[in-house]
Amino acid sequence: MDYLVEHPRIGMIRYQRSRGKRISITVKPGFVRVSVPQREPLMKAQEFVESKMDWIKRRTSKMRIDIEIAKTLPGIDREDARKVLNRRLGELAAEHNFEYERVSIRCQKTRWGSCSSRNNINLNMNLLHLPSELIDYVLLHELTHTRVRKHGHEFWDELETVCSDAKKKRRRLKGYGYCLMTIP
Repeated sequence: MDYLVEHPRIGMIRYQRSRGKRISITVKPGFVRVSVPQREPLMKAQEFVESKMDWIKRRTSKMRIDIEIAKTLPGIDREDARKVLNRRLGELAAEHNFEYERVSIRCQKTRWGSCSSRNNINLNMNLLHLPSELIDYVLLHELTHTRVRKHGHEFWDELETVCSDAKKKRRRLKGYGYCLMTIP
């Protein structure tokens, strides 16, 4: 069950019951979502929100800035993205002996890419807004998932063999979250 509450300092908060074990907060454009485990009282979730108010305000402010920056980005043609990303993915796969099945190019709002259990790779067309070394990082990240599924030590070790400074590039990629907010 959802509860919508207007907070005087941050606006609309959506409290949602979840199957998780912890209270978690997600800042979305226009509202804040709080996931509340089934057994936790709503009052405890509200207290948690108050304890995280500075963090919520920082995230809300950053999100507003990111939305404004995203509005200035040029549009990307899906077919252009398909050609560029397919070509580069094929080059990197051949260079590092990776095998994959199909590739889908989409406009996703939360992910740069993903790899299915059948080695189908999904890529976000907004990757074209990134510097080339970060595009390569995302492509190699997804290709590495064709060998190692989960993000454990084995995955990061494998990724480092084909993409030096992978964790540093991962941190840099977080600074481009505004690119995920673009509309095709």
